[in-house]
Amino acid sequence: MPCVDQIYDAFVLNRRGDLHAIDATPARWRGDVGSHRSMEPARPRRRRDDFHTGNATCQHDHWRRGHKQICKRIHRGGNAEQYNADKKYKEAVAVATEACADDTKGQTCYICTQALHWKTKEGLVRMCACRGTAGFAHVSCLAEQAKILVAEAEENNLDLKVLNESLNRWHTCGLCEQRHHGIVACALGWAVWKTYLGRPEADQIRILAINQLGNGLSVAGHHKDALPVREAELSMKKRLGVSYSSILIAQGNLASTYQNLGRLKESIRLRQEVYSGRLKVDGEEHYLTLTAANNYASTLGTLRRFKEVKSVLRKTIPVTRRVVGESHEVTLRMRDIYATALYFDPDATLEDLREAVTTLDDLAPTARRVLGGAHPLTVDIEGELRDARAALRARETPPESS
Repeated sequence: MPCVDQIYDAFVLNRRGDLHAIDATPARWRGDVGSHRSMEPARPRRRRDDFHTGNATCQHDHWRRGHKQICKRIHRGGNAEQYNADKKYKEAVAVATEACADDTKGQTCYICTQALHWKTKEGLVRMCACRGTAGFAHVSCLAEQAKILVAEAEENNLDLKVLNESLNRWHTCGLCEQRHHGIVACALGWAVWKTYLGRPEADQIRILAINQLGNGLSVAGHHKDALPVREAELSMKKRLGVSYSSILIAQGNLASTYQNLGRLKESIRLRQEVYSGRLKVDGEEHYLTLTAANNYASTLGTLRRFKEVKSVLRKTIPVTRRVVGESHEVTLRMRDIYATALYFDPDATLEDLREAVTTLDDLAPTARRVLGGAHPLTVDIEGELRDARAALRARETPPESS
């Protein structure tokens, strides 16, 4: 369901060091607990230092002989964590460029104006809301542009608004101003993490980087890999004593990962805690409260608790439309969840089915216009519309007489 825990918003440094997130879409309601690709138990919980280890020989001999002798490449790369991040980044870029190859054929990067990157020889990607010949770029160029903008903002002591706008380039297209999605978001997640992981643990931009890494892994569907990142982020924030708002964001992101892994009891517990916390701290009209409501409804839908989904969203959708507007992604996601709950409910009336079709029919062109036809939310809405129409036709068609 369309949750909001990687929230498609921006890095924000004035009050919290996080990027909140938008959850899955109603398409995940199908199957046993939605269309989760994996229902296997999550990996054992690992500490932050555990997600960068080398091979078995390296692990066995690390303390005895040291990386300088046994792992020269890791030693040259800075340390095991940096080496791993660099490696994962290169792998993610390769996957992203291969997936975008057909769409980018014959195009050039809008940043460096070349088809192949001058240094890495990587191909182009897009995966934003740009259309036509706009928006094609190398992941390396996107990352370098973001890195330079952030460095300039820091070096010149520019205000928080400018710094936040610079940080946005790590996840949002500078042309269409929509977030990158899918495997491009994953590659940029590894890019921002490898860039800032060497900073002190309490550094706010480093905190943002691990948040963005978790978001990138999640939107690319790498939920098992996202889990230790999400857990490390929450553990780190509690250890550092960050704000309650920042803790709620980390809890919400972890809840999304639990949901995507089918760990629904853990997910709904955190969802309720986050939504309740947001209402108390920020009030019903705050953007983060709205996203928390969206995510709570998403998990309720996965649990087939459709009456509760409709109850939450009937109160929240009018507020969301007023606060962020009809075309905002959070509004689109909320209305998608609501419409899907209408026709998924086994007790749906004919009027419920008609309302679902009307709502989705209204959402589909807006999502295509705002997010582009390839965006996962647009694809989900158009798929739900087809299914809702089929359900309505089946209800309206009288059974054949024997």
